[in-house]
Amino acid sequence: MYVIIVRFTLKDGSMDAFLPLMQTNAAQSVAQEPGCHQFDVCRDPDDPLVVFLYEVYDDAAAFQQHMASPHFKAFDAATGPMIATKDVQSYERLAL
Repeated sequence: MYVIIVRFTLKDGSMDAFLPLMQTNAAQSVAQEPGCHQFDVCRDPDDPLVVFLYEVYDDAAAFQQHMASPHFKAFDAATGPMIATKDVQSYERLAL
């Protein structure tokens, strides 16, 4: 499995507009993308401007399909001005 983690730091005053868009993107990813198995949206309890994502895909190609999807492109365009920083990392999930 291919894991993506994303850490967003939002601009002041953006959280209320950002979260519904993020939650819609996550729900559509799991519902519409066969290669997307998990998409968790988390908030940092100690920093009200930080959102953390944990996403699980079949492989890197499935993640690329996610980024090419209409719902991701709409999310990305709508939220771009709200984001101060964005850090994306990828990992391979190991079997236990």
